[in-house]
Amino acid sequence: MLLRVIAVGTRMPGWVDVAVDAYSKRMPPELRIDWKPVKAEPRESGGGAARCMAREAQRIREALPAGARLVVLDERAADLTSARLAERLLAWQRDARPVAIVIGGPDGIDPALKGQAEESLRLSSLTLPHALVRPLLAEQLYRAWTIAGGHPYHRE
Repeated sequence: MLLRVIAVGTRMPGWVDVAVDAYSKRMPPELRIDWKPVKAEPRESGGGAARCMAREAQRIREALPAGARLVVLDERAADLTSARLAERLLAWQRDARPVAIVIGGPDGIDPALKGQAEESLRLSSLTLPHALVRPLLAEQLYRAWTIAGGHPYHRE
């Protein structure tokens, strides 16, 4: 199964790529994570946040795999435990469609695109720096896989 993470923003600090790569490489071949950064709309281009999010949404749509389940990260979604994410991961695998998880830009995700999502996930109730979301998501996807497979990585 393909897990594609589409993240708005192409210029992350080096430590982000190191952490994301470290967890992504631990995933099994049948559950690989494909990271697809898309260009953020320059905020000085005018038109405000809504216009920027709409342009970013178009780039996100272009990066979606055909027939993919659309999952958005949303700070307003319900809390999710690692065990519950493992359950979602197993359900996605049974469904056998590609899964596209979207990380929005500085202003979030376009409401129209968010409305098309089949699921919303919240990584934390805390406010997180944008750069920290990618490594945190990578680690949680790896943790979910280990929980689902009974691997000793996860400790309760």
